[in-house]
Amino acid sequence: MATLTPAATDRTAKLFHALSDEKRLRILELLRRGERCVCDLTGVIDAGQSLLSFHLKTLKEAGLVTDRRAGRWVFYSLDPEAFALVEEFAGGLRQDAESGRGSQCCA
Repeated sequence: MATLTPAATDRTAKLFHALSDEKRLRILELLRRGERCVCDLTGVIDAGQSLLSFHLKTLKEAGLVTDRRAGRWVFYSLDPEAFALVEEFAGGLRQDAESGRGSQCCA
């Protein structure tokens, strides 16, 4: 895995921050099944509309979800590119851990 640039480090940190909340993970789990209207999410997530909006905004700003407006409704879906970045970063860490790279201090 290549070393992250400062911009890539910032992007990766935003992704993982957005993934660090149980309600946001639940929202992502629901979106795995496909695009969902915000009204559908409100009924399933144990959060008021204001808190749900905050979590959706966090996920959107991190680039994990996209939205589209259809009349007065907003529909959310996963952004596969963001998850490819998460997978690439985490997969690189796993590979380094499995290979033992970086285990030699002061070598």
